[in-house]
Amino acid sequence: MSDSAVERSLGGASHVPLWLDSPARPAARPPLEGEHECDLAVVGAGFTGLWTALRALERGDAGSVVVLEADRIASAASGRNGGFVEASLTHGLDNGVAHFPGEIDLLERLGRANLDAIQAAVEAEGIDCGFERTGAIDVATAAWQLDALAESAELSVAHGAPAQLLDADSTRERVASPTYLGGLWRPAGTALVDPARLAWGLASAAERRGGRIFERSPVHGLDSAGKGALRLATPLGALLARRVVLATSAFPPLVREIRRYVLPVYDYVLATEPLGPDRLSEVGWKGREGLSDAGNQFHYYRLTPDDRILWGGYDAVYHFGNAVSSRLEVRRRTFQLLARHFFTTFPQLEGVRFSHAWGGAIDTCSRFCAFFGTAESGRVAYAAGFTGLGVGASRFAADVLVDLAFGAASERSGLDLVRSRPFPFPPEPLRSAAVGLTRWSLARADRHDGRRNAWLRLLDRLGIGFDS
Repeated sequence: MSDSAVERSLGGASHVPLWLDSPARPAARPPLEGEHECDLAVVGAGFTGLWTALRALERGDAGSVVVLEADRIASAASGRNGGFVEASLTHGLDNGVAHFPGEIDLLERLGRANLDAIQAAVEAEGIDCGFERTGAIDVATAAWQLDALAESAELSVAHGAPAQLLDADSTRERVASPTYLGGLWRPAGTALVDPARLAWGLASAAERRGGRIFERSPVHGLDSAGKGALRLATPLGALLARRVVLATSAFPPLVREIRRYVLPVYDYVLATEPLGPDRLSEVGWKGREGLSDAGNQFHYYRLTPDDRILWGGYDAVYHFGNAVSSRLEVRRRTFQLLARHFFTTFPQLEGVRFSHAWGGAIDTCSRFCAFFGTAESGRVAYAAGFTGLGVGASRFAADVLVDLAFGAASERSGLDLVRSRPFPFPPEPLRSAAVGLTRWSLARADRHDGRRNAWLRLLDRLGIGFDS
């Protein structure tokens, strides 16, 4: 595709995330002003923080809950993702078996129950977020990926998860792309959602139960206030809390220890204009499945409720020193790359334009799934490291965080997933060098039939991952 055609497709695209560019976005809640007190303070009004507030109130662990958000509800990762709600708590069964072989079947059961609970909450609270249990297809776009999909299918069946291998024709019958050589259809375990509307609905549900949410209230300090209380300082006020949960994702943490384990990686996304029935018929996609390709550098994509194609992934970008900034959310070179890949996958959609192009930071960790911890003699609990699959796992994490913050013993809190930590990332400048070498090695593997070089094999032995 010509450079000029790529530029035309991106011309006029808004850099506001599609999900947040909506008349349904609620008015901003006021910031915290003056001195307040509560049983539980939650820092961060993304999925992890909102689910934590809601679950603490539903369970009765906290009589009063306050959520402090630095910007707006779902303004960061929770409103910038693809809206894939996965049952897996471990970033897929393959990754779970690699890291938690002794408890993977329990984790799979808990993950399925967690997805069911999310659907039940959406229905019970009347949250209009386009929740659809569509299943997912992993597609092979290179011959070497077919073997990997076959191994994944065998592993899924062995652990009781339905999976069906598809040949090229069967895959293209579901979604028409000349690039598909085969696929792996997973009918259960994936739902699609409008993530911003889900977050707004969770916020309202928490408030109906007495929770309070303050936006534009960044927490600048977390200190002991004596008599078992913690003090959270904001620009216009302060909050005294008996317990605190930190749900700050990729942003600089209030507990320094977290920084060793989190790598903020920028992910970028395009969304087309609504296709309309004629253009959509050229692609098929009657099952509306969530899709991703099976390379090391991979795309994820889906249909939105108004029949746009959301297309993201592939180009995961790290910036020196764990940098996180709004200026990093727009990367023209990556938008152009994604547009080229889109039209390679769907050449029949030539002429379609992208209405939105945006980016956001993912809280990556070396084992690809959430880790947990406590600080301040157990009065502070935290979770991070969801690595792009937090839409679903955040609800499970919320129950873990309530358990940890209030000292409640449970099946969840005893898991190795909860009690163990991922391999820490090295300090700078080794951190940037390691990321750069890993990105180069993954791209090389994709070009050489998936063959992993010595560096990737070393990371595999150490249980360390980095991916798009």
